[in-house]
Amino acid sequence: MAMASACHILVKTKDEANKLKVRLDKGEDFYQLAKKHSTCPSSKKGGDLGEFKQGDMVKSFDQAVFKGPLLKVQGPIKTQFGFHLIKVLYRN
Repeated sequence: MAMASACHILVKTKDEANKLKVRLDKGEDFYQLAKKHSTCPSSKKGGDLGEFKQGDMVKSFDQAVFKGPLLKVQGPIKTQFGFHLIKVLYRN
């Protein structure tokens, strides 16, 4: 079974996600922005979701994690929870 570890920032609007992505692209710290802006409980850990199996997350999130690039911020990815910026730490 494929496993991955990822961090994310969850916000309500695509506009907010895009603004945060620009800040990340300019070199701001992912973990600090997650702590300050993410609406997910994982924000307390800088957006760290820990390790999870393929299929554990909703489909669009899962596809980004298991098919997207490693260590590069992806998004915004829309789910029923809002808009995510996702950074995949590793996959195996």
